[in-house]
Formats: sequence, structure tokens, C-alpha cells
Amino acid sequence: MLRTPSGGAGNGTATADGRLLSIGAVLNQLRDEFPEVTISKIRFLEAEGLVEPQRTPSGYRKFAVRDVERLGHVLRMQRDHYLPLKVIREHLDALDRGEPIPLPAPADQPPRDLLDGPAEPEAPGLRIGRAELLAATGADEEELVQWESYGLVEPGPDGDYDAESVNIAKIVADLGRFGLEPRHLRAVKAAAEREAGLVEQVVAPLRRHRNPQTRAHAESTARELAALSVRLHAALVQSALRVRLF
Repeated sequence: MLRTPSGGAGNGTATADGRLLSIGAVLNQLRDEFPEVTISKIRFLEAEGLVEPQRTPSGYRKFAVRDVERLGHVLRMQRDHYLPLKVIREHLDALDRGEPIPLPAPADQPPRDLLDGPAEPEAPGLRIGRAELLAATGADEEELVQWESYGLVEPGPDGDYDAESVNIAKIVADLGRFGLEPRHLRAVKAAAEREAGLVEQVVAPLRRHRNPQTRAHAESTARELAALSVRLHAALVQSALRVRLF
């Protein structure tokens, strides 16, 4: 049986009397910690062999407490570490054998106060496939196609997605729950590209410099300018909302 960490979704609340849960009841429990989770996502994880609920004679899924805990553990590894399903499966298999293995550092660090300066760039991380991106965001294929058609999410040459793409996809999915569709985000995308162009203009001379130290300084300058741009954008949005709503 999976030895999941304490504090996961479902601990102390699910089937205290030993009864099995329907997939809808499981969804309600998981949504406290994972608001993006969907029934299709749970079914996908089952199809991938990461959880094995019981079946009634009529074919309905029934989940035990350990199944809910296992799902929570899987969702946490996807959300916090961007691990592909193959790695998650190996991790769960090791836990089932009583051989816990360390997880990498979380891919999403807690938000930093941008006044402290620009964040360090993410180390080259794991890339995930299309099906794993859909599972991580709770989106369906049609939604992902729309995101890609508007240039919000772009796969790499190998068809996989990096950590930045996963983060963008999650944000787009969250905005979608408020009724904002990809077509509404075209202005945001265009503004980001313009801001990136301004940063590029500033650092381009540094990158062309003959001095290696000056060229290396271009990267840190770009990060600092990007952080300042994010701060300005946030301040301008907040100011505009204050004028319009209050």
C-alpha cells in the first residue's frame, strides 16, 4: 500500500467508516487542495495505472481512502515538481515497496517580493508530453488546441512542453474558470511580446560586446528588466482597477 505523506487531501475526512467513495465524492475531496482537478483527469490517471479503484458489477468506480491519498500524492508531484507520469509511477512503485525516494526541489518556488530583485532563472527542467500537460491543467484537447492557436502555449520542436509552458497553461486554465477565453488574452500576449522586445533592445548591445563578462552581464540585466516590467505591469493594472471599481 502506498505510504503517502501526512497532510494530504482526504486525510481524516474520507470514508471514516470504511465505505467506498464514488468518483464524484473523490472529486469533491480533492478540490479543496486541487481546484483544477476534474473527473476526466481522475479517469486519465486511472487509465495510466496510477490508481486502481474497485469496480461495482455495473462498472461504477469505487475509491478507498488509500486511493484518494494516492491521487493527492500524484497531483502534488505534478503540481509542485512537474514530474512526468513515468517518473511518478516509478516513485509510487518504490513507495509501495517501502523504498521512499527523494523528490527534486519544487519547480514552483513561493512567490518572491519583486522588490527583493529579479528571481534567478529556472534550471533546465523536465519536459512533459501533451497528455501530461492536459492532466496537469485539467484541460481537454480542444482547449489546448485553442491555447496553441493563439500562441499562448507553444510546444518545443520535440512536441513536449517545458516548465514555463506548463506554468502558462495553468494560469490560462485558471483564467478560463472566470470566463476569460484565449481570444481575450491576445492583448496580454501582445503586451508581453512588446515588453520582451524592449528588454531585447536594451541587452542586445551587451550581448554583442567583445568582453565575455559584459556578454554574461546581459543575462542578469535581462532578468532585472523583466522583473521591473512585471512590477510595472502589476502596478498599472491595480491602479486602473482602483480608478474603475472604487
